[in-house]
Amino acid sequence: MKFYFAPMEGMTGYIYRNAHNRFFGNIDKYYSPFISANQKGSFKTREINDILPENNSGLVLIPQLLTNNAQDFINSAAKIKELGYEEINLNLGCPSGTVVAKHKGSGFLAKREELDAFLEEIFTHSVMEISVKTRIGKDQPEEFYELIEIFNKYSIKELTIHPRIQKDIYKNKPNLPVFKDALKLSKNPVCYNGDITSVKDYKDFTAQFPEVDAIMIGRGLLNNPGLTSMILGNKTPDKLKLREFHDQVYEDYKKIMSGERNVLFKMKEFWFYLISIFEDNGKYAKRIKKSERLRDYEEAVASIFIDLNIAINE
Repeated sequence: MKFYFAPMEGMTGYIYRNAHNRFFGNIDKYYSPFISANQKGSFKTREINDILPENNSGLVLIPQLLTNNAQDFINSAAKIKELGYEEINLNLGCPSGTVVAKHKGSGFLAKREELDAFLEEIFTHSVMEISVKTRIGKDQPEEFYELIEIFNKYSIKELTIHPRIQKDIYKNKPNLPVFKDALKLSKNPVCYNGDITSVKDYKDFTAQFPEVDAIMIGRGLLNNPGLTSMILGNKTPDKLKLREFHDQVYEDYKKIMSGERNVLFKMKEFWFYLISIFEDNGKYAKRIKKSERLRDYEEAVASIFIDLNIAINE
């Protein structure tokens, strides 16, 4: 099985993934949070820093682009190729309302004629291999059967399918019957994404779909950075390793960010997910959320690692 770390805007940038790779690893590919391609073909400083090879040494990174303009995609992909990358990922999965309103991400799935024309152009003028991350539709699961016919026209390196529609966001259960059909219908290699948050989830999924050889995990790894290690039969993460992981992320953010408020914002996002790995975490989560100074934050974090036990749902 190949394990991929899904992109999460604001969370899985190079600071986080370098620390994750150092302390936990067992990830075959990390995907960057999406870069918004534009007419100028330029990148924001934050975006280019995130994918610079020197900021991602020792791991495999796949940059991801978000756009519905073929020429913008081609121009941006060419610039990313200059950095040494051989694969680019197209985001057709983002369910964010602001993204969807511009007919990008999973919003592009509702414009199937335009999507087909877009794919025709980027694959005709491709400068590197192209993989795609998609949902099964915008409004109805049945949309997928038109979408797969479109995808099958092109030599997609890998089609990652999150079997929810845009309107689901992350609610409801993944539509596994549609995913089962996808495995039968797709002419391209398929990767699964969606709600693998425990070893049991993984075992249940692979028992139902033994032919799948690639899984992308997002929130499951943010909640439990050691999830893939557990799946592979290694021990559950202990507090010492989690503390070292946290400290690495924290110190690295302090090096690149100015002002306590900015660092606090990033670390509060970090704990929004990680806190779930600890038992009886309610009042500790509130304490972190209410922290207004780094000193307060550090005291709150210290109390978590001293007072709480790890409770992992296996």
